[in-house]
Amino acid sequence: MALIDPVEEINELIGTLKNIQDVLDLGAIRKQIEELEEQAAAPDLWNDQERAQKVTSKLSYLQGEVNRIESLAQRLDDLSVLYELAADEEDDDTREEADRELASLRSDVGALEVRTLLSGEYDAREAVVTINSQAGGVDAADWAQMLLRMYIRWAERKGYPTEVYETSYAEEAGIKSATFTVKAPYAYGTLRGEHGTHRLVRISPFDNQGRRQTSFAGVDVVPVVETTDHIDINEDDLRVDVYRSSGPGGQGVNTTDSAVRLTHLPTGIVVSCQNERSQLQNKATAMAVLQSKLLERKRQEEVAALNEIRGETTTSWGTQIRNYVLHPYQIVKDLRTGTEAGNPSAVLDGDLDEFIEAEIRWTRRQESGAEG
Repeated sequence: MALIDPVEEINELIGTLKNIQDVLDLGAIRKQIEELEEQAAAPDLWNDQERAQKVTSKLSYLQGEVNRIESLAQRLDDLSVLYELAADEEDDDTREEADRELASLRSDVGALEVRTLLSGEYDAREAVVTINSQAGGVDAADWAQMLLRMYIRWAERKGYPTEVYETSYAEEAGIKSATFTVKAPYAYGTLRGEHGTHRLVRISPFDNQGRRQTSFAGVDVVPVVETTDHIDINEDDLRVDVYRSSGPGGQGVNTTDSAVRLTHLPTGIVVSCQNERSQLQNKATAMAVLQSKLLERKRQEEVAALNEIRGETTTSWGTQIRNYVLHPYQIVKDLRTGTEAGNPSAVLDGDLDEFIEAEIRWTRRQESGAEG
């Protein structure tokens, strides 16, 4: 097998980066940044905290996108010089350094290329994520809490703000469920492939005999609703329950009956919010989450109707998508893309990018095939 000339590969990566810039429309992004900077400089911006956070979050994200592209372009320029230097000096150490940087750039340009695949109707939105423990008893509740931590850590690594709306704690350990938002542009498009059942195999820390236990937890990902979505909810279709928030410790939020649970009777969808101190605020947040779930349900029904017209069937969102095996060997494997990682600890600490990028590519191929 012939070795690829580094100069040729650098030129290919430069071409790929140019295509990425064209698809993302760097000029339009820079114009958006200028407009957002003007809004961010307005003295009355923080009079409306929710709007201010959206403006500053989007500004930060777009500035990061531009910096990322410009940094990659500069690194590719520098790499060409490094290879020239290695050749002129006949320096093996410099050549090895250049080879390492080329491998790193190959990965980083590939990761950025994935961003151009996020072109779905709701992909650019923030995400609402709900995690539920499923089969497996106390181990499943513990597993659901591990998944919650994994996604929060992933968001922290990215610099994405998160807000936990509701956590329902299990009696012995772990959680029954939790709902949180990832407040970053394209969070939904990035995370929607995580939707499904996640399976854990390990020696149970709750089993006195040290037996192996298989546990399941479900992850639900929906886009945040915007004012243009027109998701109407009839008050007669809602059951509203008020209860005292559950949770460890004696936080003020847990001392009054301020938590709100909404049940949408026609669909059976249940959402809760307990992170605000006021019952009114909790109800407003729970309504926003319910609207997001109804929006995603509507989208799925539209997709199913189109597939029925085409005579196609789709795989249920509730199916198992990934295995996390901690015993007798260690591996994390995605059942759709075949992506594997031999270090589950790193994955559970939020190192998810390889899996997420593979999912986005896989999902795009599936959707392209359906469109064809």
